[in-house]
Amino acid sequence: MTNQLSQQTSATVDTVDDLAKWVNYSLMNTLKRDPDATSDGADHRPRQVFSGHYVPVNPTPIENPEYVAHSHTFFKELGFADSMAQSSDFMRLFSGDLTHVPEPMSKVGWACGYALSIYGTEYIQQCPFRTGNGYGDGRAVSVVEAVINGKRWEMQLKGGGRTPYCRGADGRAVLRSSVREFLAQEHMHALGVPTSRSLSLYVSKTDTVQRPWYSEGSREQDPDRMITEAVAISTRVAPSFIRVGQLELFGRRARKHEHPQAMAELEQLVLHLIDREYADVIDPKLSLNDKVLKLAYEFRHRLTSLVANWIRVGYCQGNFNSDNCAAGGFTLDYGPFGFCDVFNPQYQPWTGGGQHFAFLNQDAAAERNFLMFCTALSPLLANEADAIDGLQQLVNDFATDMQTKMEQMWAAKLGLSTFNAPLWAELISLMQQTSVDYTLFFRELSSLPDDIEPLTKSFYRDLSQGQGLAQRWSAWLAQWHLLLSSEANSTVINSPVTNSPAGMTDTTIPRSRDDIAKQMKQVNPKYSLREWLLVPAYQQASQGDYTLLRELQAVMTNPYAEQSQEVEDKYYRLKASEYFGVGGCSHLSCSS
Repeated sequence: MTNQLSQQTSATVDTVDDLAKWVNYSLMNTLKRDPDATSDGADHRPRQVFSGHYVPVNPTPIENPEYVAHSHTFFKELGFADSMAQSSDFMRLFSGDLTHVPEPMSKVGWACGYALSIYGTEYIQQCPFRTGNGYGDGRAVSVVEAVINGKRWEMQLKGGGRTPYCRGADGRAVLRSSVREFLAQEHMHALGVPTSRSLSLYVSKTDTVQRPWYSEGSREQDPDRMITEAVAISTRVAPSFIRVGQLELFGRRARKHEHPQAMAELEQLVLHLIDREYADVIDPKLSLNDKVLKLAYEFRHRLTSLVANWIRVGYCQGNFNSDNCAAGGFTLDYGPFGFCDVFNPQYQPWTGGGQHFAFLNQDAAAERNFLMFCTALSPLLANEADAIDGLQQLVNDFATDMQTKMEQMWAAKLGLSTFNAPLWAELISLMQQTSVDYTLFFRELSSLPDDIEPLTKSFYRDLSQGQGLAQRWSAWLAQWHLLLSSEANSTVINSPVTNSPAGMTDTTIPRSRDDIAKQMKQVNPKYSLREWLLVPAYQQASQGDYTLLRELQAVMTNPYAEQSQEVEDKYYRLKASEYFGVGGCSHLSCSS
C-alpha cells in the first residue's frame, strides 16, 4: 500500500467516473467479512455479529435529495471540481444510492462493529442482545475508499440508513444534527485541530422522521416534545474510521477466546490500523511486539496532543466514550459537542454526559480511553513480560505526557515560552470569578493590552460588582507583561495551528511585541462555532434557506483572520443573556 501512495500522481476529479479511477478498498480487500452477512448488502435488521471485521451493507438512499453544502476547502485538497457537488451522479452516490456507480466502484458499502466503554468501564447493556455483539455503526455506512494525491481516504455516509448494528433505530440523521457536524468539522480543520473532514451535505425534500427536541425557550434539561425533521445525509471523510471501541471488541474476543479466529482477527485489525494511520512512523520490519508498543506510543502522543488542542480552542467533546475516540488520534463524532462561552472548567454541553466528560476533565477521559486501547492490544503480546511491562509503562506515563502538552499549550496561549504555574493559577481564578468569554478573552489578550479596559469586552460580569477584581486583574496583567519582557530574547513558541499538540518548534531569536501578538493570534482564534450561532443556521436551513449556513461556513473556515467589521459585529461578541439556560442552545441531549 505504501508504494502505491508514494507513486500516485495528482488527481483531477470532475465526475464520479474520475473518482472511480482512484478507488482502492483496502478494508474490504484485506480484512474479514462477517461470515453470516449477505453478499448483496441487504442486511438492515438488528442482529448479532459474532466475527469478522465488517458487514457489507447497502445504504438506504434519501428521497429527492437537495444540495445543501460542500467543503470548498476539502474539494480543492482532493482535486475535486466544485461543480461536482451538485452533479446528479455525485449527489446520487453521496445521498446513498450506489446502484449506478461505475466500475470498479463497489455497489455495496460496509459497516463495522465496536465495543463501548464509558470512562474506562466496559458496557454491554446498550447492546439489545446483552452480549456486546450488536453494537457498532448503526447509521454510518462507508461507501468509498480511495487513494487520492497520495493519501488514503474513507468516505462515510452519516445517516445512511439501518445496518445490523442499528439496535432498532431508523438509521437516519436529521438536518439539524447534520448541519452541526458539517460545520463543526469544517471549523475544527480550520482551527488546526485533527478531525474527520466534511465532504458534502444533502437533505431530502420529502423524507422526514420524528425526533425529541426542545420547545422554543424551554429551560428543561431534556427535550420536552416530538418534532418532525427532514432527513439528511452528510459525508464525512478520514484516513480510516477505526475507533478505540473497535479494537476493544476484537481485544475482548481474543481475550475470551470467543471463536477460533479471534486472536488472528485482532492482529489483522491492528496491522490494518498501522497501515492506514501510522505507516509513516512504524517500520513494517519490526516484530509484532515492537509494532504494538510503537503504536501505543504514537497513539498516546496523538491523543494527548488532540486534547490539548481541544482545550486550546475551547472545544468540549461532551461524550468521549471509547467508541467516539478515533484510533488515528483525531476528532470523531460531533454529537453533543460545544464550544465554551463563559469559561467554566466543568462546562459540559450534553445533559447525559456527566462531569467526567467536562471541559477540563477531557484529559482524564482521554487517559481512560488510552487504557482501554492498551488493554485491547495486550493479548497480542503473548504474555511476554518485557513487552507487557513496556505497554503498562506507556499507560503509567500518560498523565505526565498529558500535563506536558497542556502546559505547553497554556504557555502558547499566553505568548510565553515556558509555563508559569502561579500566573496561570491566578488567571484561572480571575476568569471564573469574572465570568469571562473564553474565546474573546484570549483573543483580546493577544493584542497585548497595556491595561484591562480592552479585556472587559470579554467579561460577562461588571468588575465593580466584585470586591477587588479590577485591582487583581491589573496586577495580573502587570505580572504577565513582566514575564513577556523577560522572555523577549529567549525561546520562541511557534503557532500550534498544525496537527501537533501545541505545534511548536524552538528558536532563539528576539521577539518584538508585534511578533508576540502575531504568534498569540495564531494560537487564539477570533471566532468559534458557538451553539447560539448554529441554532438560527439550522433553523433557516429547515425552511430551505441555506444563506446563514453558508455564511457561517465562510466565517468559521477563517477563524484566526481579522474579517470585515460586519462579520466582527455579528460573530465576535458575548452570548446574549436570553440564550443562557435554553435547551438546544446552552445544553442539549444527544444530537441525532
